[in-house]
Amino acid sequence: MTAPATPPLSGVRVLDLATLFAGPTAAMLLGDYGADVIKVEHPAKPDPSRGHGPEGLWWKMLGRNKRVITLDLSTPDGQDLLTELARDADVVIENFRPGTLERWNLGYDRLSAANPRLVLARVTGFGQFGPYARRPGFGTLAEAMSGFAAMTGEPDGPPTLPPFGLADGICALATAFAVMTALKSGRGQVVDMSIIEPILSVLGAQPTVYDRLGVVPPRTGNRSVNNAPRNTYRCADGSWVAVSTSAQNIAERVMRLVGRPEFIDEPWFTTGAGRVRHADELDAAVAAWVARHTRDEVLAAFEEAQAAVAPVYDVRDVMADPQIAALDAITTVEDPELGPLRMQNVMFRLSETPGAIRWTGRPHGADTDEVLAALGLPPARIAELREKGVV
Repeated sequence: MTAPATPPLSGVRVLDLATLFAGPTAAMLLGDYGADVIKVEHPAKPDPSRGHGPEGLWWKMLGRNKRVITLDLSTPDGQDLLTELARDADVVIENFRPGTLERWNLGYDRLSAANPRLVLARVTGFGQFGPYARRPGFGTLAEAMSGFAAMTGEPDGPPTLPPFGLADGICALATAFAVMTALKSGRGQVVDMSIIEPILSVLGAQPTVYDRLGVVPPRTGNRSVNNAPRNTYRCADGSWVAVSTSAQNIAERVMRLVGRPEFIDEPWFTTGAGRVRHADELDAAVAAWVARHTRDEVLAAFEEAQAAVAPVYDVRDVMADPQIAALDAITTVEDPELGPLRMQNVMFRLSETPGAIRWTGRPHGADTDEVLAALGLPPARIAELREKGVV
């Protein structure tokens, strides 16, 4: 029998001091690939994600692969214990307002004195300096201020925010990448990560286009400013599909499929920009054809024509899709309290050193005694700290 592969981040220890949502998600991603993540929560005020959704289900996912302890970092004893934990850690992730760690005597000067190779990832709304640095920062504010909301929504409608933590999720990915980059450098250092910068980075060349041409992206609903037809269309059975024609040959296949090949011979059809100027006509042609067919008929016809289409899913469809099932993108994890839980699996597959969900989010403080005992604290000392409210 082949021995199980060692996870790629085995031996990397992460102290997760962060809450809602970018920092903890970054720590979760590192834990998915084998990092030993120790989640630090306040003894009397558990992580707010434990109260998100029924039965604490948000925490079950966000807290997966993390050992959980309690420490009151505002107390000298708590600060001393965190410093001791940092001696053997590789990474600390925090998302307090700038200056909070320093006020608790836990700034990078003290932590790096204990461990010169430590990477301190600081996740805030607007970064560690500048006029907005001390403002409270949430993903919603980043979605608004990055330009995302201004270009999202229907042309005659209001700016539109996503119904989930988009900016936080993008920031989590960026933070995990930043942490790995810092670890690869082999040098202890501070990662200054603002929530607004990663979402700004994925919005494309807007600043460059504005700088050169003065163009401000309008709200276009589901349409693209670069290609047409590109939209969602309602089928005869009331379901919806999304069509994309980013490539010229795909646009031509779609027009033949929907019975409007004459558009292909128009001079304006040869470029995405030209097709955008005639988006009303192209959308009308596709919408009329789609409206005469069920979703299954539309998908089958597009697949046969090798044109790009996808069903518009809700979560019920996601859970039943055969491709998602084949990838095990939604997997089942056994939870000691709730039984089998289905949740998103690790984000990517490594052929030789795969990640895994080893356990779901654990009860508040479940690993405090074990972690502190590993620091050399005897049971009597741990009981004393618990009596004082430090743990």
